[in-house]
Amino acid sequence: MASAHGFASSLMSPTELGFTLSSSFSIQRPRLIVPKFSRSFLGEYCSRATTICNHQNPRFVVPKRDKIREFRLFKSVELDQFLTSDDEDEMSEGFFEAIEELERMTREPSDVLEEMNDRLSARELQLVLVYFSQEGRDSWCALEVFEWLRKENRVDKETMELMVSIMCSWVKKLIEGEHDVGDVVDLLVDMDCVGLKPGFSMIEKVISLYWEMEEKEKAVLFVKEVLRREIAYSEDDGDGHKGGPTGYLAWKMMAEGNYRGAVKLVIHLRESGLKPEVYSYLIAMTAVVKELNEFAKALRKLKGFTKSGLIAELDAENVELIEKYQSDLLADGVRLSSWVIQEGRSPLHGVVYERLLAMYICAGRGLEAERQLWEMKLVGKEADRELYDIVLAICASKKEASAISRLLTGMEVTSSIRRKKTLSWLLRGYIKGSHFDDASETIIKMLDLGLCPEYLDRAAVLQGLRNRIQQTGNVETYLKLCKHLSDANLIGPCLVYLYIKKYKLWILKTI
Repeated sequence: MASAHGFASSLMSPTELGFTLSSSFSIQRPRLIVPKFSRSFLGEYCSRATTICNHQNPRFVVPKRDKIREFRLFKSVELDQFLTSDDEDEMSEGFFEAIEELERMTREPSDVLEEMNDRLSARELQLVLVYFSQEGRDSWCALEVFEWLRKENRVDKETMELMVSIMCSWVKKLIEGEHDVGDVVDLLVDMDCVGLKPGFSMIEKVISLYWEMEEKEKAVLFVKEVLRREIAYSEDDGDGHKGGPTGYLAWKMMAEGNYRGAVKLVIHLRESGLKPEVYSYLIAMTAVVKELNEFAKALRKLKGFTKSGLIAELDAENVELIEKYQSDLLADGVRLSSWVIQEGRSPLHGVVYERLLAMYICAGRGLEAERQLWEMKLVGKEADRELYDIVLAICASKKEASAISRLLTGMEVTSSIRRKKTLSWLLRGYIKGSHFDDASETIIKMLDLGLCPEYLDRAAVLQGLRNRIQQTGNVETYLKLCKHLSDANLIGPCLVYLYIKKYKLWILKTI
């Protein structure tokens, strides 16, 4: 037909719109709730598609040419570019008889179409679909027509694209018309009944529409209803990525910075007896990591304000609240990880340990982070060397001697550049934890290995040791470090003096 190619090219494919054709289904004739449509009902999904006006009683008792003219002049059917002059000549009496017979609703649509099977072309069957998809028509009839076409193996690419466009338009109109969430889900169920299984991209579009309309509660209700009714959908988007309604909604929350809300959503759905997709647990674990990271940034700013005297020191109650919030986040992350391991495949275990590692790093939990490094290694997922160094620094800040020893194992056989990076992280960890004796020993070890510590690191350790001399009077560590730095030509000669108040005695020493 002259315009077949033009019609098909104006539509997206069923896969792009999020539909797959089910191989087996059964259909009954329940009441289908369909919204009222404007005359250009296909909108963005079908810019050149057929639209049919709301004319309640078309007449089919006049000759065929007059019937076509009536379609044109009285706009009983607005065909746009779908119906050409060549098509008008091809429209048979069977087409008009089929419309009239189906309108009467005295027989099952499948019986009517079976009787007229040989008299209707594929083009005319497409027109039947569009006709009954309009306001004022029996929209369920359109679904039954499509079901019959599928059983008769007469669903070609154009017909499939047309039906997908119709269904997408119905969903969009329901949402924009502020219908109940249950109506939208009912329509998805009806799609499945006629062999159009809603794919993930269709579920995604529904959630996005609710989100864009600031109907966030309805988006949550929609996801709950999809899970409750166990509506099947295709999870693979074609690029190897997996998705689902829960994970997508959690991702939408994360995009707005509501990390805690995303975590609570997934946990709430799981503990409500529903079954979110496994990948939603991983998305929620990512939200835990991001929330812990933001929380750590806020704490650093708070400590900075405290040091500068802008705010008072945190009291015991506030410190306890901070620790509890962090512990609750970690507990949520651990719970999510256990669900992934219980329900997911073994290849996901490495991803779980990776998320747990990130969580514990953000929370400054060195021992727990170290354990995840070994867990990752056991499942064959080697962490980046930088992560080992970060965990080493965290352990050093809390002076976890056993963990430090394990993490330094094998450092001697690495390159000098790698050794310097590792020992620099160790040094900064000691500095952060104010363990200046250990920091001094680390600098001396680096010098013995022919490595030069960074200037700021050396200065920080010397400053820390000087402050401690004023408190304790112990100068041995300071003098020892100064000597090694002087031998390495990293500092010039210096004069060290000490006043012993008891004896009113000054002691001076040149290094």
